[in-house]
Amino acid sequence: MKQIETIYQQAVENTKTKIMEDIEKFLGEHDRLPDLEEYLKARDTYISQIWLNVWLTKSTNDFSKRDKKEFLSERDYTVEGVDRKLINKLFRNEIRSYQPFDSKKWIASAISEDNWPDLYQQARKKFLKKKQEERLLEKKAMIKEKIDQQAHTVLNDFQELAYLKIRLNMAIELKRIFETEPKYEDIDTYMLEEKLTVIGSFNPEDYKTMADFFDELMGQIHQTSHWGRFYFEYETYQYHFEKAVLDYFSSIASEKVLESVDQELIRSYEEVFADRLSIPETRRIISDLTEFYIDGFMYKLQEEYIGDLLRLHDIPFDIHIHQEIYEKDLADRARRKAEEQAELERKREEEARKLEEIFGREYNPSLRQNVRYFLHIGETNTGKTHHALERMKEANSGLYLAPLRLLALEVYEKLNADGILCSLKTGEEEKPVAGANHISCTVEMFHEKDFYHVVVIDESQMIADKDRGFSWFKAITKANAEEVHIIGSKNIKEMMLDLLDGGVEEIYEYSREIPLQVENKEFSLKDTKKGDALVCFSRKQVLENAAKLQNSGRQVSMIYGSMPPETRKKQIDRFINGETSVVVATDAIGMGLNLPIRRIVFLENEKFDGTRRRRLTSQEVKQIAGRAGRKGIYNVGRVAFTSEIGIMSKLLEKEDKLVETFSIAPTSAIFERFQRYHRTLASFFELWDKFESPKGTNKASLSEERELYEYVRDTEIEARLQMMELYGFLHLPFSSREPALIEQWLETIKAIVADDELPEPPVKTASLEELELSYKAIGLHLLFLYKLGRKTEAVYWERIRTELSDEVHEFLKSEVKNYKKKCRHCGKGIHADSPYQICDACHTAKYRKRSAPKDRWR
Repeated sequence: MKQIETIYQQAVENTKTKIMEDIEKFLGEHDRLPDLEEYLKARDTYISQIWLNVWLTKSTNDFSKRDKKEFLSERDYTVEGVDRKLINKLFRNEIRSYQPFDSKKWIASAISEDNWPDLYQQARKKFLKKKQEERLLEKKAMIKEKIDQQAHTVLNDFQELAYLKIRLNMAIELKRIFETEPKYEDIDTYMLEEKLTVIGSFNPEDYKTMADFFDELMGQIHQTSHWGRFYFEYETYQYHFEKAVLDYFSSIASEKVLESVDQELIRSYEEVFADRLSIPETRRIISDLTEFYIDGFMYKLQEEYIGDLLRLHDIPFDIHIHQEIYEKDLADRARRKAEEQAELERKREEEARKLEEIFGREYNPSLRQNVRYFLHIGETNTGKTHHALERMKEANSGLYLAPLRLLALEVYEKLNADGILCSLKTGEEEKPVAGANHISCTVEMFHEKDFYHVVVIDESQMIADKDRGFSWFKAITKANAEEVHIIGSKNIKEMMLDLLDGGVEEIYEYSREIPLQVENKEFSLKDTKKGDALVCFSRKQVLENAAKLQNSGRQVSMIYGSMPPETRKKQIDRFINGETSVVVATDAIGMGLNLPIRRIVFLENEKFDGTRRRRLTSQEVKQIAGRAGRKGIYNVGRVAFTSEIGIMSKLLEKEDKLVETFSIAPTSAIFERFQRYHRTLASFFELWDKFESPKGTNKASLSEERELYEYVRDTEIEARLQMMELYGFLHLPFSSREPALIEQWLETIKAIVADDELPEPPVKTASLEELELSYKAIGLHLLFLYKLGRKTEAVYWERIRTELSDEVHEFLKSEVKNYKKKCRHCGKGIHADSPYQICDACHTAKYRKRSAPKDRWR
């Protein structure tokens, strides 16, 4: 490689630059001159690693594939026909030892005790100047905040009058549009390749309300974003009026605020900013606040009848006249809506008859005959699953149904290790074992036609889960077996007895042999000891706390929900084998993981449940805390909290709320009846929303299926796939919150419809996030392969996925200590000891929006 020396020298210079920047930062932050040795000691790890990080990044990015092959060939590697990713991996392994640059030696030669004070003076001067600038910015921000706070009160009182002015202004604009603008043929706003066609002028009689008119196209193109990607589309009048309302309200609101703001505050502004407070500047300061009101104004505007507005446009503004007109229009609107409601009621009755015919009695349980049911009821970590599995191992054939892939994998490995041949089957993998009559799988893989002597259904309290619960309901009521062993928490007992309607042969109730003891001292991270499991409720928090512990000298295992199951198992094994002394985990630790844990520590008492942050429930606290203690190792399970010890202790002692409902989801029989009336999933989702769930049941939300459906709705994909087949693809269990996975899902569906080769999942390995996303991408690909019966290809991709999980594991072992705490909104760095997850700037912005007054007209 001819250019290796050039790239090498560039990497050396980059390293030197980064070291000098680090020295400047270090010196600037000290109010006294530290010794050079003090710097070398404090930054020893950074100095030691910086060269390798710079060199590997630079060489990997700057050398071409051809150069990399040449480099590897010289070292006796076979490179022809080898995958690009493997070439990169081999190259990085080999290039890392090429002429190492000694950063410490360079520092010793470049910096002496003589020039060290000069470096300090320069760095300190720059640092102090920056601090001075920051203080001025803080003053400016404080004044703007005070103006914004005064504007809250002003605009809250002004909004009623403001809407009357907006109403007239928008009426004038509507009149202009109807008289001067062309009407275009309605098309999909995303199809820019389709040219717009003028079909005449607007007829006001075609629209009842402004909401009806908002969907009309303007003939202009604008940029919008969806799932983080930007698109161009034809603009509708919805966007036009929204911009017009914002512009007009911003204008009148800034005038109102400026005339109302305290004179003393105006003088403070002029002193700090060295400028007068103008209307344009006031408008900029209160821009976030004015935007807050726009949704309310637009809501009222879209409810306006077109005829009411057109009669209004030429009446000069007078608050009393326009207030009287508006109140009369509201009264007329209420009358018209009452008439419309009567018509809707007639249609609703017809719809109710249709719903009854389609859904009927589909969800009344019908148990198989001659099935013996056994309940295993008790707290966490009491041996319920163990005893049920022992019975399954004695049977000629058995089926274990798990809530998680990891638990299915554990049982698969345990049974085979005990000499019981067992296969594994999940949506993303299959590991058949020759001669096996036992199978371990996730609950969604249950098939009611297959017979087993013993079926074990774990974590049956999940029957109440709003999205997955129906899988447990189906498995429990449709199991084709001699014996069905149902494992669950204490609060599921009564519901199971009702559901199984006298079919329970025996109930085994389990109690903890190891007591739980709550510590009366609030926990701090420095109190961490061997055998502790620290629990928080996000992957980000797990990594941040693990990094702190590793940097303090502890070896840590990590467990979180999005972690590959294979990686999770290796992390668990490291803890069990003593390679690590502490576990940092999310609440994923609470389901089915039996570890030698001395103490469970709740680092948080709240979690985000997908909708809001809320306090942990009693059941959640018990499920997690129950993992503390291990017979023969820790004969007392300890529980600690960082705050609110009294409240959390009561939750731990509180009697469990009984599970009284189970979840239901669509079945193939429902789809068959539905197709007598309709042919699209859009209609099905509408009916599902209207269907009233029977007493004792909760409907699955189908939220993920709906979101995915919008990508294929009214497309060739929907036209060419049968309804049940399309729903099966919508129902695939993958992380549909990831834009990249949605794109992969859509491209794969397109390939299936076009009978093309399935696109390969993208695999990137530059960071932990990329590794985990690549793992999920392969998992989605495997879901398709198994659904299409392409098991040979699946074997190859399972192997690639295993390699990725190994890389995730290695990253967590060696690199997590470099993980930096970042603001969850803007991504900027936060000090590691900060108790908050957002930076000061984002917190301020969030406070403004939260404290803005609500529109009392809405």
